[in-house]
Amino acid sequence: MVSSSLSSPNPERLQKILREWGVASRRQAESMILAGQVRVNGVVAVIGQVADPTVDQIEVEGRSLTLTQRPDLIYLLLNKPRGLVSTCDDPQGRRTVLDCLPQSLQTGHGLHPVGRLDTDSTGALILTNDGALTFGLTHPKHEVPKTYEVSVEGNPTPETLSQWRHGVWLEGRKTLPAKVNVLRKLSRQTVLEIVLREGRNRQIRRVADQLGHPVIRLHRSAIGEIRLQPPGVSELSPGTLRPLSQSEITFLKCQLHLPSIRAKGAN
Repeated sequence: MVSSSLSSPNPERLQKILREWGVASRRQAESMILAGQVRVNGVVAVIGQVADPTVDQIEVEGRSLTLTQRPDLIYLLLNKPRGLVSTCDDPQGRRTVLDCLPQSLQTGHGLHPVGRLDTDSTGALILTNDGALTFGLTHPKHEVPKTYEVSVEGNPTPETLSQWRHGVWLEGRKTLPAKVNVLRKLSRQTVLEIVLREGRNRQIRRVADQLGHPVIRLHRSAIGEIRLQPPGVSELSPGTLRPLSQSEITFLKCQLHLPSIRAKGAN
Protein backbone atom coordinates (compact mmCIF):
# COMPACT_ATOMS: atom_id res chain seq x y z
CA MET A 1 0.00 0.00 0.00
CA VAL A 2 1.44 3.40 -0.98
CA SER A 3 1.46 6.05 1.73
CA SER A 4 -1.22 8.68 1.23
CA SER A 5 -0.38 10.73 4.30
CA LEU A 6 1.37 13.45 2.31
CA SER A 7 -1.83 14.21 0.43
CA SER A 8 -3.97 13.89 3.55
CA PRO A 9 -5.39 17.11 5.01
CA ASN A 10 -4.51 15.98 8.55
CA PRO A 11 -1.04 14.39 8.67
CA GLU A 12 0.61 14.29 12.10
CA ARG A 13 3.94 13.10 13.41
CA LEU A 14 3.91 9.47 14.43
CA GLN A 15 5.13 10.28 17.95
CA LYS A 16 2.12 12.53 18.43
CA ILE A 17 -0.32 9.94 17.06
CA LEU A 18 1.01 7.22 19.35
CA ARG A 19 0.80 9.54 22.35
CA GLU A 20 -2.73 10.75 21.63
CA TRP A 21 -3.95 7.24 20.97
CA GLY A 22 -2.65 6.15 24.35
CA VAL A 23 0.00 3.78 22.93
CA ALA A 24 3.02 5.45 24.55
CA SER A 25 4.41 8.76 25.74
CA ARG A 26 6.18 10.86 23.10
CA ARG A 27 9.59 9.78 24.45
CA GLN A 28 8.57 6.11 24.52
CA ALA A 29 7.14 6.43 21.00
CA GLU A 30 10.47 7.78 19.74
CA SER A 31 12.27 4.79 21.28
CA MET A 32 9.81 2.39 19.64
CA ILE A 33 10.29 4.03 16.24
CA LEU A 34 14.09 3.92 16.59
CA ALA A 35 13.83 0.24 17.53
CA GLY A 36 11.92 -0.51 14.30
CA GLN A 37 8.73 -1.48 16.17
CA VAL A 38 6.48 0.91 14.19
CA ARG A 39 5.47 0.51 10.55
CA VAL A 40 3.41 2.73 8.25
CA ASN A 41 1.82 1.00 5.28
CA GLY A 42 4.15 -1.95 5.76
CA VAL A 43 7.36 0.12 5.82
CA VAL A 44 9.47 0.61 8.97
CA ALA A 45 8.86 4.14 10.23
CA VAL A 46 11.51 6.77 10.92
CA ILE A 47 11.68 9.65 13.40
CA GLY A 48 9.87 12.71 12.08
CA GLN A 49 7.60 10.75 9.75
CA VAL A 50 4.00 11.91 9.39
CA ALA A 51 0.90 9.82 8.90
CA ASP A 52 -2.89 10.00 9.02
CA PRO A 53 -4.63 7.15 10.89
CA THR A 54 -7.74 7.64 8.74
CA VAL A 55 -5.91 6.67 5.54
CA ASP A 56 -2.62 5.04 6.58
CA GLN A 57 -2.11 1.62 8.15
CA ILE A 58 -0.05 2.07 11.30
CA GLU A 59 1.32 -0.99 13.05
CA VAL A 60 2.95 -1.08 16.48
CA GLU A 61 4.81 -4.27 17.34
CA GLY A 62 2.83 -6.06 14.59
CA ARG A 63 -0.60 -4.84 15.77
CA SER A 64 -2.59 -2.43 13.62
CA LEU A 65 -4.11 0.73 15.09
CA THR A 66 -7.79 1.14 14.26
CA LEU A 67 -9.99 4.20 14.56
CA THR A 68 -12.11 2.47 17.18
CA GLN A 69 -9.06 2.15 19.44
CA ARG A 70 -8.65 5.90 19.85
CA PRO A 71 -9.47 6.92 23.45
CA ASP A 72 -12.47 9.15 24.16
CA LEU A 73 -11.60 12.84 24.26
CA ILE A 74 -10.94 13.98 27.82
CA TYR A 75 -10.59 17.56 29.10
CA LEU A 76 -9.38 18.21 32.65
CA LEU A 77 -8.38 21.26 34.66
CA LEU A 78 -5.55 20.81 37.16
CA ASN A 79 -4.51 23.15 39.94
CA LYS A 80 -0.81 22.52 39.45
CA PRO A 81 1.12 22.48 42.72
CA ARG A 82 4.62 23.86 43.07
CA GLY A 83 7.48 21.51 42.26
CA LEU A 84 5.93 19.49 39.43
CA VAL A 85 7.22 19.56 35.86
CA SER A 86 4.65 20.39 33.15
CA THR A 87 5.63 17.53 30.86
CA CYS A 88 4.57 13.92 30.33
CA ASP A 89 7.91 12.52 31.46
CA ASP A 90 11.17 13.98 32.73
CA PRO A 91 14.72 12.77 31.95
CA GLN A 92 15.80 13.87 35.44
CA GLY A 93 13.18 11.71 37.08
CA ARG A 94 11.24 14.59 38.62
CA ARG A 95 7.52 14.24 39.30
CA THR A 96 5.31 15.52 36.48
CA VAL A 97 1.76 16.84 36.31
CA LEU A 98 0.63 13.41 35.10
CA ASP A 99 1.35 12.13 38.61
CA CYS A 100 -1.74 14.09 39.71
CA LEU A 101 -3.98 11.91 37.53
CA PRO A 102 -5.78 8.93 39.00
CA GLN A 103 -3.98 5.69 38.19
CA SER A 104 -6.67 4.72 35.68
CA LEU A 105 -5.87 7.76 33.50
CA GLN A 106 -2.07 7.81 33.74
CA THR A 107 -1.57 5.42 30.82
CA GLY A 108 -3.55 4.40 27.76
CA HIS A 109 -5.40 7.71 27.25
CA GLY A 110 -2.75 9.99 25.73
CA LEU A 111 -3.35 12.80 28.22
CA HIS A 112 -0.82 15.63 28.18
CA PRO A 113 -0.55 19.19 29.51
CA VAL A 114 -1.49 22.09 27.24
CA GLY A 115 1.37 24.55 27.44
CA ARG A 116 3.48 24.87 30.57
CA LEU A 117 3.77 26.40 33.97
CA ASP A 118 7.35 26.40 35.23
CA THR A 119 8.28 24.25 38.19
CA ASP A 120 7.95 27.04 40.77
CA SER A 121 4.61 28.31 39.42
CA THR A 122 1.15 27.05 40.38
CA GLY A 123 -2.39 27.16 39.10
CA ALA A 124 -4.63 26.40 36.14
CA LEU A 125 -3.32 23.87 33.64
CA ILE A 126 -5.43 21.98 31.10
CA LEU A 127 -4.76 18.28 30.50
CA THR A 128 -6.29 16.69 27.41
CA ASN A 129 -5.78 14.14 24.64
CA ASP A 130 -7.31 16.44 22.01
CA GLY A 131 -4.41 17.24 19.70
CA ALA A 132 -6.28 19.90 17.72
CA LEU A 133 -7.12 21.79 20.91
CA THR A 134 -3.54 21.55 22.15
CA PHE A 135 -2.17 22.86 18.87
CA GLY A 136 -4.65 25.74 18.82
CA LEU A 137 -4.07 26.82 22.42
CA THR A 138 -0.30 26.80 22.03
CA HIS A 139 -0.17 28.46 18.60
CA PRO A 140 0.90 32.15 18.71
CA LYS A 141 -1.93 33.28 16.42
CA HIS A 142 -4.57 32.32 19.01
CA GLU A 143 -4.52 34.82 21.87
CA VAL A 144 -6.60 33.13 24.57
CA PRO A 145 -6.15 35.37 27.64
CA LYS A 146 -4.60 33.88 30.77
CA THR A 147 -5.00 35.46 34.20
CA TYR A 148 -2.29 35.36 36.87
CA GLU A 149 -2.02 36.45 40.49
CA VAL A 150 1.58 37.53 40.96
CA SER A 151 3.41 38.69 44.07
CA VAL A 152 6.46 40.83 43.31
CA GLU A 153 9.13 42.37 45.47
CA GLY A 154 8.63 46.01 46.43
CA ASN A 155 5.97 48.44 45.27
CA PRO A 156 6.06 49.21 41.52
CA THR A 157 5.42 52.85 40.68
CA PRO A 158 2.56 53.91 38.39
CA GLU A 159 5.17 54.56 35.69
CA THR A 160 6.56 51.04 36.02
CA LEU A 161 3.08 49.52 35.84
CA SER A 162 2.31 51.62 32.76
CA GLN A 163 5.49 50.35 31.10
CA TRP A 164 4.47 46.76 31.90
CA ARG A 165 0.99 47.35 30.45
CA HIS A 166 2.28 48.82 27.19
CA GLY A 167 5.00 46.23 26.56
CA VAL A 168 8.62 45.53 27.45
CA TRP A 169 11.42 44.54 25.09
CA LEU A 170 12.57 40.94 25.55
CA GLU A 171 15.22 39.50 23.25
CA GLY A 172 14.61 42.08 20.55
CA ARG A 173 10.82 41.76 20.53
CA LYS A 174 8.29 43.79 22.51
CA THR A 175 5.72 41.96 24.60
CA LEU A 176 2.06 42.45 23.70
CA PRO A 177 0.04 44.91 25.81
CA ALA A 178 -1.08 43.34 29.09
CA LYS A 179 -3.61 44.14 31.77
CA VAL A 180 -1.79 44.81 35.04
CA ASN A 181 -3.80 45.80 38.12
CA VAL A 182 -2.79 46.15 41.75
CA LEU A 183 -4.73 43.81 44.04
CA ARG A 184 -2.90 44.49 47.31
CA LYS A 185 0.04 46.54 48.50
CA LEU A 186 2.07 45.22 51.41
CA SER A 187 5.10 46.72 53.09
CA ARG A 188 7.67 44.77 51.07
CA GLN A 189 5.69 43.31 48.20
CA THR A 190 2.77 43.93 45.87
CA VAL A 191 0.16 41.49 44.62
CA LEU A 192 -0.80 42.07 40.98
CA GLU A 193 -3.41 40.62 38.65
CA ILE A 194 -1.87 40.21 35.20
CA VAL A 195 -3.77 39.14 32.07
CA LEU A 196 -1.64 38.04 29.10
CA ARG A 197 -2.58 37.15 25.54
CA GLU A 198 0.78 35.55 24.77
CA GLY A 199 2.89 32.97 26.51
CA ARG A 200 6.59 33.50 25.90
CA ASN A 201 8.94 31.44 28.05
CA ARG A 202 8.88 32.66 31.68
CA GLN A 203 7.55 35.98 30.38
CA ILE A 204 6.13 37.39 33.61
CA ARG A 205 9.23 36.50 35.60
CA ARG A 206 11.56 37.99 32.99
CA VAL A 207 9.59 41.23 32.68
CA ALA A 208 9.37 41.57 36.46
CA ASP A 209 13.14 41.08 36.78
CA GLN A 210 13.78 43.65 34.06
CA LEU A 211 11.55 46.20 35.78
CA GLY A 212 13.28 45.67 39.12
CA HIS A 213 10.52 43.76 40.93
CA PRO A 214 11.35 40.02 40.92
CA VAL A 215 8.50 37.54 41.27
CA ILE A 216 7.95 35.97 44.68
CA ARG A 217 4.92 33.88 43.77
CA LEU A 218 3.15 33.22 40.46
CA HIS A 219 -0.27 31.57 40.30
CA ARG A 220 -2.45 31.19 37.18
CA SER A 221 -6.09 31.56 38.17
CA ALA A 222 -7.81 31.34 34.78
CA ILE A 223 -7.45 30.36 31.13
CA GLY A 224 -9.98 32.49 29.27
CA GLU A 225 -13.32 31.86 31.00
CA ILE A 226 -12.05 28.67 32.66
CA ARG A 227 -11.33 29.48 36.28
CA LEU A 228 -9.91 27.49 39.15
CA GLN A 229 -12.69 29.02 41.23
CA PRO A 230 -15.91 29.37 39.20
CA PRO A 231 -18.65 31.54 40.75
CA GLY A 232 -20.21 29.86 43.77
CA VAL A 233 -17.69 27.01 43.79
CA SER A 234 -14.65 26.55 46.01
CA GLU A 235 -11.26 26.65 44.31
CA LEU A 236 -9.59 23.40 43.36
CA SER A 237 -7.05 22.33 45.96
CA PRO A 238 -3.43 22.10 44.76
CA GLY A 239 -2.85 18.81 42.96
CA THR A 240 -6.54 18.11 42.29
CA LEU A 241 -8.46 18.04 39.01
CA ARG A 242 -11.95 18.48 37.66
CA PRO A 243 -13.44 17.77 34.21
CA LEU A 244 -14.15 20.81 32.09
CA SER A 245 -17.84 21.51 31.66
CA GLN A 246 -19.36 21.32 28.19
CA SER A 247 -19.69 25.12 28.16
CA GLU A 248 -15.98 25.49 28.96
CA ILE A 249 -15.04 23.09 26.16
CA THR A 250 -17.31 24.97 23.78
CA PHE A 251 -15.67 28.27 24.81
CA LEU A 252 -12.23 26.93 23.93
CA LYS A 253 -13.40 25.45 20.64
CA CYS A 254 -15.06 28.74 19.67
CA GLN A 255 -11.91 30.69 20.53
CA LEU A 256 -9.93 28.42 18.22
CA HIS A 257 -12.65 28.10 15.53
CA LEU A 258 -12.83 24.33 16.08
CA PRO A 259 -16.01 22.22 15.87
CA SER A 260 -17.46 21.60 19.32
CA ILE A 261 -17.68 17.93 20.25
CA ARG A 262 -19.31 16.62 23.40
CA ALA A 263 -16.58 15.09 25.52
CA LYS A 264 -16.80 12.08 27.77
CA GLY A 265 -17.79 13.13 31.27
CA ALA A 266 -18.54 16.76 30.34
CA ASN A 267 -21.46 18.42 32.06
